Order: sequence, then C-alpha cells, then structure tokens
Amino acid sequence: MTLNKVLHVSFFRRLMLKISGIPYINHRLILLGDVIISLFATILSLFFISSLLHILIPARNLLLVYSLSVVVSFVGFCALRTHHNIIRHANLQSMWRILAACAIKGILLFPVLYWSMPDNVWFQLSLGLIPGVDLLVSVFMLMVFRIGLITAYQIATRATHSTRNKLLIFGEQKDLAHLSMLLNLNFRSNYQITGILSLNPDRDSTYYMGHLPVYFVRNMYNVARLVRKGHIKGVVFASKHDLLTQRNCLVEFCIKHRLRLFTIPPIDRWKQSNTSQAHEVSIEDLLERDEIKISMSLIENNLKNKTVLISGAAGSIGSELCRQIAQLNSLKRLILFDFCETGIHNLRLELEERFPNLDFVPVVGDVRASHRVDAVFNLFRPEIVFHAAAYKHVPLMEANPCEAFRVNAIGTRHMADTALRYGCEKFIMISTDKAVNPTSVMGASKRLAEIYVQSLDRAITGGRIEGKTRFVTTRFGNVLGSQGSVIPRFKEQIAKGGPLTVTHPDITRFFMTIPEACRLVLEASAIGQGGDIMVFDMGEPVKIADLARRMIELAGYTPDEDIDIVYTGLRPGEKLYEEVLGQTEITQPSPHEKIRIATVQEYTYEQVAEELTKLKELALYVKVEDCVNLAKDLIPEYKSNNSEFEKLDHGSSQENKNDVRFRL
Repeated sequence: MTLNKVLHVSFFRRLMLKISGIPYINHRLILLGDVIISLFATILSLFFISSLLHILIPARNLLLVYSLSVVVSFVGFCALRTHHNIIRHANLQSMWRILAACAIKGILLFPVLYWSMPDNVWFQLSLGLIPGVDLLVSVFMLMVFRIGLITAYQIATRATHSTRNKLLIFGEQKDLAHLSMLLNLNFRSNYQITGILSLNPDRDSTYYMGHLPVYFVRNMYNVARLVRKGHIKGVVFASKHDLLTQRNCLVEFCIKHRLRLFTIPPIDRWKQSNTSQAHEVSIEDLLERDEIKISMSLIENNLKNKTVLISGAAGSIGSELCRQIAQLNSLKRLILFDFCETGIHNLRLELEERFPNLDFVPVVGDVRASHRVDAVFNLFRPEIVFHAAAYKHVPLMEANPCEAFRVNAIGTRHMADTALRYGCEKFIMISTDKAVNPTSVMGASKRLAEIYVQSLDRAITGGRIEGKTRFVTTRFGNVLGSQGSVIPRFKEQIAKGGPLTVTHPDITRFFMTIPEACRLVLEASAIGQGGDIMVFDMGEPVKIADLARRMIELAGYTPDEDIDIVYTGLRPGEKLYEEVLGQTEITQPSPHEKIRIATVQEYTYEQVAEELTKLKELALYVKVEDCVNLAKDLIPEYKSNNSEFEKLDHGSSQENKNDVRFRL
C-alpha cells in the first residue's frame, strides 16, 4: 500500500482524526450546508430584485424556483465535489468549482424564471440580473462558509495541539510532509510533529514543504539550537534504515539531551487500528541491522506442499519460525511440537487469529520420549523438520547437567533417528555459538547434538546407513528479547529502579533479532546440503555493560546516578567472550552472504552412536560425574569455566574428580 493510497482511504482518515482528537466534519454535512446557503442566496436575490422593481411574484412560482434551486445546487455540488477537501486542501481550484456550480444553477434557473414569472416588461428585463446577483451572493456566502469552517478547525486544532509535545521527523523520504500529516492524525494525543529535520553539511536554512517547515542543519550544535528554540521534545525516524544510519550521530545526541525517540514501520505494514503506528525506540531497534534479504521464492519452493514439523514450537525461535512459515500460502500443514502446554496453547490462539486458513496441529510432547516422537512422525509424516527444542540457560543447566544432556543431545538423537526412519527430506537443527569450544554443560550438550547430526548425515552419504534425509545444522548467538535473556531482565530491573546486574565489566555477546535469525534459518534450510554446519554472520560483539548503560539512557535515566550497575561475577559455565568458530574450524562461503559453512572436526557415526547410548543410560540414572566425563572424552575442547566441573577436565587428578558434588 502506497502513502497516497493510505491518505485517500476515507474511513481510515476519519478514524485517525477521531483518535487524534481533531474535529472531523462529515462531507455530507458540508454538502447540506452548501445547498441551504445556495437556496438562501436565491431567496435573497429574488427578494432584492422584486423589492427594487416593486414586482409581486406569485407564491407558486417562488416555490417552483426555490425547489429547482435546491435540486440544481445539489446536483452541481455533487458533480463538482465542492464539499470535499475543505479543511486540508482548500485552494484556488476549489473556488473555481464553487463558481462553476453556482453558474450552472443560474443558467438553469433563467428559463424557468422567464416561463413562470408575470408578464411584466420590467421584470423580464430584470431576468438577466437575477442569475448574476444569485451567482455573486452564492459564491460570496459559500466562501464565507468555508473560511468559517477553516478558521473553526484551526482554532480547534490549535487548542488540541497546544498541550502537545513538539516532535521533528527525520528521514530521507521525499514525501515526509504527507507522512508527518498522517502520523499527526494517529499519533499519541500528547505529541505533535511540527517540522522536518534534515542533516545537510552544505547549508543551514529553512523552507516549507506543504504545511511543515524543513530545517536544514549542518551539525549537532545547530540541532541543539533548534531543539532549544523550538522546545522540541523528541525525534521521529521515518524508517528503520534512517534510525540505524544515525545511531552514532543524531540518536546519540537525542539520548544525551533526553529527547524521546520514535520510529515507524514501513507504511505497507501499518494497521488500520486505533493504536499509534509509531513506537518508542528500544534497545532492540538500535542493535538491529538493516533487514536481511532472503529468497522467499526459494524458501517457498523448498516448503511447497510440504508438512513441516517444528519442535520447541513454543520457544522464542520456534514460535517465530511458526509465524514466518505460516505466511507461506503453499504450505500443506504445520505441526507444532512442544512439551510446554501453556506456550503451545498461546501460540495456537495467535495462529488461529492471524492465519485462519493455515492448516496446523498443536501437539504436546517431549523429545526425551522416543515413543512419543515416533507416534507424532507416524501420524503426520512430516517432510521437513526444524528442531529447535532445547534447554538453553547456561547456569541452570550447569546445575542440572543430566537433563541438559537428555534434552539437547539425546532428544536431538531421537528426533534425527525418527526423521530418518520415516523418510523426511530435510532435518534442520538449531544450534548455538556456545557449542564452540564449550565451557558449560549446555554448550557441550549442543556440541554433542551437532556431532551426532553431522556424523549421521555422513554415514548416510557414505552408504553405511540407508536413508534419504539430509541433516543441516545452523549455529548462531544470542537472540534479542528471547525468553529469559538479558534484555528483558534489564527492562524489569529498570522498571524497579535498579540496580542492573552484569556479571563482568568486559563480558561481550553476539546479538541477533529473533526474526533475523529465523529468516536465516529458513534460508539455510533451502540452501544447506547434507552435513553442513552453517554459521550466521552475527556482526560485532556487544559489551553487556555498554548495553546496560544504553538501556538506562533510553529509559530517560543517567547510569550510575539514577540507576546503578552492579557487577556480580561470572556465573557457572559462563564465558567472557563467545565464539562462532572453534580454534581448528574454518569457513567456506555459501550462496547467502550472511551465512558461512563451517569446516569442523568430523566423527564416525558408529563411535558417536555408541557413546550417546552410554550417555542416555547415565543421564537417565543421574550419573552426573560419568555424564560430564563422557562428554569431555568425546569433545576434547570442552573445558569447564567457573564451574565445579573444572575438576573433571582432562589432566585433573582423580581425587579432585571424586570431590565433585552430586547434582540433579
């Protein structure tokens, strides 16, 4: 939907006017007023001429003329649409339309007057005067009517806007004036866009675009002067691209000067609702990169007429995968598989509302239960599997290692083996950067899953195992706003007045938005070949302490003054720096610029399968020490960090191993 189309959707415009508190005058009421004024002008003209010439006009003839005046005026005004665009688009063209409509009325009234009036020579001579007088009086009164409407509107608008906080809109779009007008119609009641800001190093001037001034400023000093002089309270960025390009300039200035920051989605994604299209800039907006382009046609062809199963469907990644896949009209069926009853229930309600034509089935089940997994595959026969089910919280899994191994490693084996047994075309496993040189049980369990999936694919291609399923692994870092992640935690702490807890001043993490990660997962599912471990471009790592400070500033506070930052020390199994590749790993390019294919150490399927069979037995009977030892034997680079399991690292004494506390 283009901007012009949105501006001309009358229902949407009326709704936005009502929301904004600005009075809206119905076109039909204006038309009625015009007809009444036109009739009154005709009455006044006839009265003036008849009084001037002392002519008595029969009442029957007057009624005929008045009736014709009403009919002709109504038809003329409707045909020329003189009652439209009174408030916002009154101009010279509107005046010519009024003049033409009144002239048509006078021309049509002339023969009626000649036929119906008394046979009086003076009156017949005056017939030419009546249409002229009627034209002048009608035009004059209609223009006064419009001036009155515009004046009343401006007074009402000024009263409505007098208490609003002033905003500037910033962007590179050519139609910012129209966009700002539309935003003012549906913006929050206490904000108003009063100008357009443009950063131009070559000039410092002002001109008008439509009804808004455009301020060209050379530097941030001039922006500061404009903000002080105009009492500006915030800036609206017209697009996500504009926001991202100004992260280190205008955005930094606004945060420093406590200005409110807003951004808006592309206009084709606007919703016709009573909620503002603009939203305040969040830390997720500032960390996000330009939208990643993926081949939707390739993905759609990959999933066309397919039954797709998503494990961990109620999780952050799984649920977003469901939303993005649900948009593909060619999908045959979507199976939502998760053991979280509430999460699956909420996702089901959302998909029913947003995608009423989607054929999907919510299934409650656990990847640890091989018989349940087999029953689901036997019933629905999925052709594509996205395996996102996993335990992910590092400190929690460090305290519950057997459950981490059962879900992340053994659960993956159950899903992969079942997919192979039922002839699935492709199996895509969601891994993590914590699997690289793991320092935690969680990272080690995900690395074991990677090893098993890749070795299984190699065994199939090598002819040692019969099957056609291709196994692809995707590996990426933290996703913004996922359940239990650092950003929601910081938001909760800011809402409580702080302090914000950071484990270490130098700790860094890679971040990616959930939709961005899922788009790349879908792309990887289409371009990935069997046995690939596909690594996503995560951009630059982010210092968590800097993230905390920026979130405090975005909330309108000063770090270490209004809200403190407290360092609590690294948690068990936690790394100071995350890695996307191991020390011995290299990457090769893929068809997508944001995805690389990792060349990793490969294992024989027979060896891995035997070890995971042992691990399953040990984990089932909660043999914690033996489970961790087995993982360290299979993954030589697994070195525990800030954890009691450091005692189990290869090279530690046997007596230290025996001192490890038993965990559940």
